[in-house]
Amino acid sequence: MNIITDIKQQTAYNYRGNTKSYCPALYIGKERKMNYCEIKKTDIANGSGVRVTLFVSGCRHHCKGCFQPDTWNFDYGKPFTDTTADEIINALSKGYIKGLTLLGGEPMEPENQPELTKLLRRVKTELPDKDVWCYTGCTLETDLLAGSKSPYRTQYTDEMLSLIDYLVDGEFVLEKKNISLKFRGSENQRILHKKDGIWLPCEDM
Repeated sequence: MNIITDIKQQTAYNYRGNTKSYCPALYIGKERKMNYCEIKKTDIANGSGVRVTLFVSGCRHHCKGCFQPDTWNFDYGKPFTDTTADEIINALSKGYIKGLTLLGGEPMEPENQPELTKLLRRVKTELPDKDVWCYTGCTLETDLLAGSKSPYRTQYTDEMLSLIDYLVDGEFVLEKKNISLKFRGSENQRILHKKDGIWLPCEDM
């Protein structure tokens, strides 16, 4: 875990080294429980097919033009509990649902990885025919893969990535916004699909 030990950094720090007008609730010395703001049970905008989408709280990217800046706050929304996970599993079990999408906020924030990894384990064990999409402002190679010296790397990152089938990576860049893109908002973002353990770009999306 990457833990901020200097209390002065708690409210004015993000991982890119920039100060912000508000940067929420870095945990000090212990894991914090994850919050979420919404569950959509019939979503067709965030991944292929009809999906269940979980919007988690907490994000340090603070992209200009973000479509829901309220979710930057780690304390926004409601606590994610075992009952919440049961609700998601039940919604996913419907035959017309293709899979689960993780959005935010930022699913790959270190505070969110423990709870999401636990949820994805359940999805892959109980509903192995459902696929998993994850949207992240992180860049796969520099922020998430083993060997990268990134504060997004935790003891959960490798397992979480192993349980994700499609990764939409990269911060939203307002100057590169393109409404004609499928399943992403700006031209720098990529849709990556894992095949035989290797992440490859989806050329048809």
